[in-house]
Amino acid sequence: MAIFHHDFENPEDYLHHRHPYLLVETIRSITETRVVTEKQVSGEEFFLKGHFPGAPIFPGAMMQELTTQSAGVLIAARHNPMEIYNTHDPHFNEYALGVLVRVKQAKYRGFARPGDRLVVQVDLKENVSGIFDFAAQIKVEEKLIMRNQFQLTNVLSSILSGKDV
Repeated sequence: MAIFHHDFENPEDYLHHRHPYLLVETIRSITETRVVTEKQVSGEEFFLKGHFPGAPIFPGAMMQELTTQSAGVLIAARHNPMEIYNTHDPHFNEYALGVLVRVKQAKYRGFARPGDRLVVQVDLKENVSGIFDFAAQIKVEEKLIMRNQFQLTNVLSSILSGKDV
């Protein structure tokens, strides 16, 4: 299968996620095997209102999602099976890129609160038979607050949408 490179200006050009679920705000850098992204925790995120009232912290599950979205940017940018790629039309692409298939490990070592800037580094460790194996970390002011390992794959869009069952 041919692989294509794409370079876009904005995270939403790489990902199908949209507000309020699009977590990647800034892409610092992309190589063949690494992406570095950022997310500024504003305090206005929909999930912070209930997590936890009076002591809002960015949920661990959302940190996991932030790392997988960042990995999705890397797949779309450097390991894309589509020569023409358009995330602004939900029916355009043949493949849904970066679908989560396994979380191997996640360790949380701190909290992210409103006002914190999360710096996410995701490294592609291996790509075997279309299964992308990633290791990621999130830091706040150089302090490691989360580390995880997970796998993503690309699936036909028709399968993801349930139209090919």
